[in-house]
Amino acid sequence: MHTVVLTKGVPDFREGQVSFDENGHLERGKTPTVMNPNDRFALQAALQTRVRHGGTVSLTSMGPPGYKDVLREGMESVYADDLYLVSDREMAAADTWATAITLSAAIEKMGMPDLVFAGFKTADGETGHTGPQTCWCLDMPIVTHVVSLDVDEEAETVRAKRLVEGDIEEMETVETSLPAFIVVDPEFAPSYRSAGHRLTLKDLRAETRERAENFEDHLTVWDHADINVDPDYIGLDGSPTIVSSVDPIPKAPAEREATMVDPGDREGMTEVLETMEPLAAGAATDGGTTDATTDGGTTDATEGGD
Repeated sequence: MHTVVLTKGVPDFREGQVSFDENGHLERGKTPTVMNPNDRFALQAALQTRVRHGGTVSLTSMGPPGYKDVLREGMESVYADDLYLVSDREMAAADTWATAITLSAAIEKMGMPDLVFAGFKTADGETGHTGPQTCWCLDMPIVTHVVSLDVDEEAETVRAKRLVEGDIEEMETVETSLPAFIVVDPEFAPSYRSAGHRLTLKDLRAETRERAENFEDHLTVWDHADINVDPDYIGLDGSPTIVSSVDPIPKAPAEREATMVDPGDREGMTEVLETMEPLAAGAATDGGTTDATTDGGTTDATEGGD
């Protein structure tokens, strides 16, 4: 079984990490890049599938050369066999549609996989379009908001539980034929219930440590010519939508005044302690009445692995 996982580097949006120019445009070159958080759930789903059914896993991303580090991190997470970076200047400034065209061409060049996994959405775009649009280009059945899944290799089908319209309170079970495209929901939780699965996971982890140390030996970099796409249909030229600017979210003004106290000021520190002591006592009193078993006793912890 061959599985492909899509991943992407996004700006580190933690406070103090993002850099904007004087016009409010995001300066990607001055902002650290991290793996898109939602892609981690796609990696977990791909790893679970590999542990249960064997085969190989390929990670692919479209982006600048710096995305090599994102792919290396992904290899360590999903114990991937090979990495593919699709990168050149013709692909720059692509919207989701141009990105989907590029990624689908790269996947076709690899040879059509049995499963393609993608994250729910990216932290920098938040549209959730790239996965479904890539699937449309590949002409595969798609299942979105997946929280658990299993594959029947003999029947060549995948059976998945998914959230209905993203609602955690309502689920449905669906089945489709392979090959298929899976968009993994953040509620996904991998399950390794048998001793055999856990041993396989351990062996894969050991194998990948050595492979990840020399990840560039397993990395293939393709430009637009390698995947046979016309520059007019990718990058900025192939993007029907244009983002004019990205504005930073203003920091909320402080609603309370802060009083600075020197730790060496005995009188001041005594006043701080006297102020905090009744609040801490109140928190302890409230916490002691919490019923930690409410609702939790009915949770089926094994459901996510079905």
